[in-house]
Amino acid sequence: MKVYKTNEIKNIAILGNDGAGKTTLTETLLFDGGIIRRRGRVSQHNTVSDYFPVEQEYGYSVFSTVFHVEWNNKKLNMIDCPGSDDFVGAALTALNVTDTALLLLKGANGVEVGTQNHFRYAEKLGKPVIFVVNQLDDENCDFDRIMEQLTSMYGPKVVPVQYPVKTGPDFNSLIDVLVMKKYSWGPEGGEATIEDIPADQMDKAMDMHKALIEAAAENDEALMEKFFETEDLTEDEIREGVRKGLATRSIFPVCCVDAVQDMGTRRLMEFLGNVVPFVDDMPSVPNSRGEEVAPNPDGPTSLFFFKTAMEPHIGEVQYFKVMSGTVREGDDLTNADRGSKERIAQLFVCAGANRDRVEALVAGDIGCTVKLKDVKTGNTLNGKDCDNRFDFIKYPNAKYIRGIRAANESETEKMMNALQKMREEDPTWQVEQSKELRQIQVKGQGEFHLRTLKWRMENNEKIQIIYDEPKVPYRETITKSARADYRHKKQSGGAGQFGEVHLIVEPYYDGMPDPDVYRFNGQEFRINIKSSDVIDLEWGGKLVFINSVVGGAIDARFMPAILKGVMQRMEQGPLTGCYARDVRVIVYDGKMHPVDSNELSFMLAGRQAFAQAFKEAGPKILEPIYDVEVLVPSEKMGDVMSDLQGRRGMIVGMTSESGYEKLTAKVPLKEMANYSTALSSLTGGRASFVMTFSSYELVPGEVQQKLVAEYQATLTEN
Repeated sequence: MKVYKTNEIKNIAILGNDGAGKTTLTETLLFDGGIIRRRGRVSQHNTVSDYFPVEQEYGYSVFSTVFHVEWNNKKLNMIDCPGSDDFVGAALTALNVTDTALLLLKGANGVEVGTQNHFRYAEKLGKPVIFVVNQLDDENCDFDRIMEQLTSMYGPKVVPVQYPVKTGPDFNSLIDVLVMKKYSWGPEGGEATIEDIPADQMDKAMDMHKALIEAAAENDEALMEKFFETEDLTEDEIREGVRKGLATRSIFPVCCVDAVQDMGTRRLMEFLGNVVPFVDDMPSVPNSRGEEVAPNPDGPTSLFFFKTAMEPHIGEVQYFKVMSGTVREGDDLTNADRGSKERIAQLFVCAGANRDRVEALVAGDIGCTVKLKDVKTGNTLNGKDCDNRFDFIKYPNAKYIRGIRAANESETEKMMNALQKMREEDPTWQVEQSKELRQIQVKGQGEFHLRTLKWRMENNEKIQIIYDEPKVPYRETITKSARADYRHKKQSGGAGQFGEVHLIVEPYYDGMPDPDVYRFNGQEFRINIKSSDVIDLEWGGKLVFINSVVGGAIDARFMPAILKGVMQRMEQGPLTGCYARDVRVIVYDGKMHPVDSNELSFMLAGRQAFAQAFKEAGPKILEPIYDVEVLVPSEKMGDVMSDLQGRRGMIVGMTSESGYEKLTAKVPLKEMANYSTALSSLTGGRASFVMTFSSYELVPGEVQQKLVAEYQATLTEN
């Protein structure tokens, strides 16, 4: 295959809601581009995309598919992405390594929640967007209604390049207002018949043509001057204006196709080849030091690995983008993240599972390789005298959590290894082996996401797994001061054990004044601070440990042991066994023995004294509260709001956003366990949400009683 130059390469992500026809469009583009000889069908499980068994089992895309098309001496690298928001990681990865988003709309539905989500992702990353209306032969397709939706949501930047003469089962022709021609197809689709626009369509076509010219002219001063003088531009000038407008997100063209019938796809490919910005037209990507790395084919070689696929009989297939320089077969590179050396033995360009060898790939191009020793998703490989690292892809927080265990406990290690391998393929899967919760948790974007993981674990890895309700990382704290003392004494012949600790505990907050005087049961305790340690706890909050012992009652060398005992009890709080936080501990007195006192004795005494004082200090349980943002159709807002309130959620805001309502609420994590499924059921899959940790707040009294009772029951059972 020809080695394309940087200024001949265009990188495009294909996005859209589930059911918009992305896999079918991919198949048709590959067929029209001559990469495949026969178009597969999703129903027959023989498409270039969706070739993994789990995708064929469930009938929806799980992984992105990287492919390329050669068209008019240009190379179009494309990534077909899953439509479900459960697999948002693939869409975000694709948007980050491509330069333009092709956003597909289903003719019958128009703008859907997936459309909105993907547009927002593209907007956040500053990527150009081209809307493509598909399935124009659907009897419920209304192109004018879709245009009204798009312009009401995204404004006058939305400009049609084509429109269908009619939609529904009789669809077979388009008016292209860029070239001002009519494209018609026979029943088999394919090559179009190109003819003049009929008289009954001319007025409408001219109005759209003028709107397109005006939108194109706004992006270039020379074009604008010519437009003012002549009120017209040539086809090439229109294309140039659209290309510049795309690069600055000043224009969102709208194209039309019917991918199943192969109508409009060749014209779409021609449009993409002519107007999509080249790699070097777009802003450079910064490395981890914030330095922009230009896609210079003569610069030092840097490859960013954005995707790993586990394929039968091959193993790991590693997909990368050439960020700088040129990579050739046989090149020796260094892994900037892991320090290891790698040799690129083979280079491929890909179309799904089909791969073709290529001698070299230049800056901006996308390819894959196999049999690397130690390269993970997100790693950077560099050539000599280059030390780039890239970490520009930011993934969303998890929204769906489950406890996971192997049905056969002896396969736990095997299960963990398989989970880590699968996370290489999809970084939005997260695995946490929680010491605090005594549970392995797997976190993802939704129920479908984790259902897919379970299918692959059981069918590909042959490991039966069980999902459990996720345990919640509660926190314990105190609400008032309390005092306790404890003597640890043990004698069993020879040297014994002796340590006595007197301490005070109280709630701690940042900026709290130093302790002075306490009164308990009519007795006064004056504090004389000898030393103070502020410990930032790994699980959040602080422990402040103060030594106020006077007169040598406890030697200073035993203070670390007392602190260790306190920390042990904070790691297993007295109420629920969860971590304690935000406590100040003041050791003010004690006793020691000249022979029997040792570190172990004071550690145990400190631990027990702290536990007793904690229980007397108005202990409370804190629960994690999350900020939840829901994007919902307006007619479903009441149902969604009621559901959130039923989950102990507090609604904090409501705004309108491009035809949808955005609800913001604060909701306890405990109540979010099945929210992904419930929201889909309430809205027919038309809503989406994101959640981020906000704070820890006190649980209601009845909830605390239930949690304490449950924990005490587990202690009794054990």
